[in-house]
Amino acid sequence: MQIEQSKHGAVVVIRPQGPLTAQDAPGLESEMRGALSSSLGRVVLDVSAVPFVDSAGLESLVNTAEEFGRGGQTLKVCGVHETLGQVLMITGTGDRFERYEDVNAAVRSFLT
Repeated sequence: MQIEQSKHGAVVVIRPQGPLTAQDAPGLESEMRGALSSSLGRVVLDVSAVPFVDSAGLESLVNTAEEFGRGGQTLKVCGVHETLGQVLMITGTGDRFERYEDVNAAVRSFLT
């Protein structure tokens, strides 16, 4: 899995590319933790290029969302495709994330 990181003003956008599996989950968690501490919680996770998430990948997303919550933040996720959306709904984990259609909408949400 490749993980790109970019800045949109004061917001860090993390964009993993490829399946999020047990092998890649620790790297994404580490990237998210680093972004959380360096951006005061202004982080967006763009999952538009993640075609598949296994149980370890989902657990990693939930753990990251909980870590954000402990700091008084909410993990903002954008680009959730239908399959991932269904996984979040079926597992009851969808409410742990603020979901947005695209990066611009998620970044703008920090302005309100």
